Amino acid sequence: MTFTSYTPRAGRREWTALGVLLLPCLLVSMDVSVLYFAVPFLTAELEPSSVQQLWILDVYGFVLAGLLITMGALGDRIGRRRLLLSGALLFGLASGIAAYAQSAEMLIAARALLGVGGATLMPSTLALIRNLFHDAKQRGRAIAIWSAATMGGIAVGPVLSGALLEHFWWGSVFLINTPAMVLLLVCGPLLLPEFKNPAAGSFDLPGSLLSLLAMLPCVYGIKEIARNGLSALPVIALVIGLLAAAAFVRRQRTARHPMLDLELFRHRGYSVSVLMNLLAMFALVGCAVFFTQYLQSVRGMSPLEAALWNLVPTLAVGGMAPLAASLAQRMDRAYVIGLGFAIAAGGFAWLSGLEPGSGLWYVMVASSVYASGLMMVMSLSNELAIGVAPPERAGSASAVLESGTELGGALGMAILGSVGSAQYRSGIGDALPAGLPAAAADAARETLAGAAAVAGQLPGRAGAALLTAARAAFVDGMQAAVLGAAGVMVCAAVLAVALLRRVRTAEGAAEEAAVTDAAAGTAAPAPGATVS
Repeated sequence: MTFTSYTPRAGRREWTALGVLLLPCLLVSMDVSVLYFAVPFLTAELEPSSVQQLWILDVYGFVLAGLLITMGALGDRIGRRRLLLSGALLFGLASGIAAYAQSAEMLIAARALLGVGGATLMPSTLALIRNLFHDAKQRGRAIAIWSAATMGGIAVGPVLSGALLEHFWWGSVFLINTPAMVLLLVCGPLLLPEFKNPAAGSFDLPGSLLSLLAMLPCVYGIKEIARNGLSALPVIALVIGLLAAAAFVRRQRTARHPMLDLELFRHRGYSVSVLMNLLAMFALVGCAVFFTQYLQSVRGMSPLEAALWNLVPTLAVGGMAPLAASLAQRMDRAYVIGLGFAIAAGGFAWLSGLEPGSGLWYVMVASSVYASGLMMVMSLSNELAIGVAPPERAGSASAVLESGTELGGALGMAILGSVGSAQYRSGIGDALPAGLPAAAADAARETLAGAAAVAGQLPGRAGAALLTAARAAFVDGMQAAVLGAAGVMVCAAVLAVALLRRVRTAEGAAEEAAVTDAAAGTAAPAPGATVS
């Protein structure tokens, strides 16, 4: 009797299917940022209140974050392809409603529906990659491409938005979703396999409600604290979210058919990967806010020009995800992830030397360096987390991974944003001219944009002096934020090496056992082995 291990390799059909799966990745991540330039246009037409304007911008991300875990678990039960195609249909319809919205309330409702559709698309795409690519090396490359597309969509969103608004009305930024969703609906049934977990049991509705009650208040509270500082309402929201999270964990331990297999978190490869992704997004999103403001308010670029320059780091990191996957095949991925964090720390440390008069090349190179390191981390963390998760649980495992990413971004905006804002307020304080009205002084202390508006109302040299001081104070705040990010990246590098050494995916462990058995002259069938 002989044993031969056989893992089917992906061919042209599977790689074509991956191309189809990249469509929802790009569009869901683009919709996070595509409204940045459209706000003045839709504000003029729909006349939303200040609160409605905030909800137009934020409701998509809130609903997306709140429903990720629910939709990941639902896909495991009803079928990932079915959920993906249903989400594509909803996303396309909601895009049409948003494009032709006649009121602020209608647009808010459409953006909420887009969030529901997006929550079905993101975990489904990553879980289907797990089903399409059984070979660990091929799956690593596929997830690297998926990670690059997700990050690229966030950068491309503002550029595409600006280009469309040059020629069309504000609703055109939503209509770009519709043809892509139609293509997914046509090609998906032909190219994508269906997969569901026959042993998943009934859907855990109380668990779903608790996950929503945990994520929504937490993300809302973190964003509000980042935007307006500590106040009673966001703190109460955070407390409610944390209590709901504790109740959700308790529910998953006792439910007959839980949404999440909590045993998965006992595997270092999964739990640490979620943490690594969270830390990477913490630094990336927390510093991206400063990067965009620097280009527009310090260097005086138009929004579209700033968005185009924002693409430079994204283009520079295009090959880093495949490179990381290749390195992980030759050495322990813990060292590659640690190297990625170290590269990111170097880029942030370099950026901390920025001065108001520094050349644009300095900012672009530093940003490309830290983005390259973070791309290495995120692609390998995604691949490891999905690789160690059982195929039947890939949907919910992907959803938790995405939820960690959302939380990391929100925490980055809150913590690093607060560090930078505190440094800015400290630096601008002495530069405010005597006799400035209290409201104007408060506006100048709050943001660089506020200081620029106040400076424009002051005569001659006084206005120029305030604007120069405000820009210098903003750069000081940016330095403090990126130094904080660099410190977090150093700690993350140490954690990655310490916690992920010798962690293998299921396939990697099987291959290693097969090699050991062969060397010892024994024969033990690996998962997926055939007997002849």
